[in-house]
Amino acid sequence: MNPIRILVADDEVHMRRVVTMFLERAGYAVETASNGKEALDSILKNPPDALLTDINMPQMTGQELCQALQTQLPDRKFPIFVMTSMTEREARDWQPKIPNSSLLEKPVSMRVLVSDLGRRFAREPA
Repeated sequence: MNPIRILVADDEVHMRRVVTMFLERAGYAVETASNGKEALDSILKNPPDALLTDINMPQMTGQELCQALQTQLPDRKFPIFVMTSMTEREARDWQPKIPNSSLLEKPVSMRVLVSDLGRRFAREPA
């Protein structure tokens, strides 16, 4: 069985590394993107099983990425996990309008993330 593929979109190198390490330890295959445009290009070529995206990124924000996905992939099935800090309250306005998405407060608990993914894909995290 192929591992579940997660695309992590975040402009912070350290955050991508930490998330990748935890997800790979839990048995997921991880791909990364350093901005929303890079993530969108990757998704359009080969959609992941889930997307974990930051909101504040260069070239294309997480919000713009989610909106582009709604337009370009209206039948998208994979879940989107949107990472936001307490100061980004505007995410609470638009994120609920994105089907099959969840809001994760920063700092993101890796245990909670792995648990959420495990429930989403009906499997126990490693």
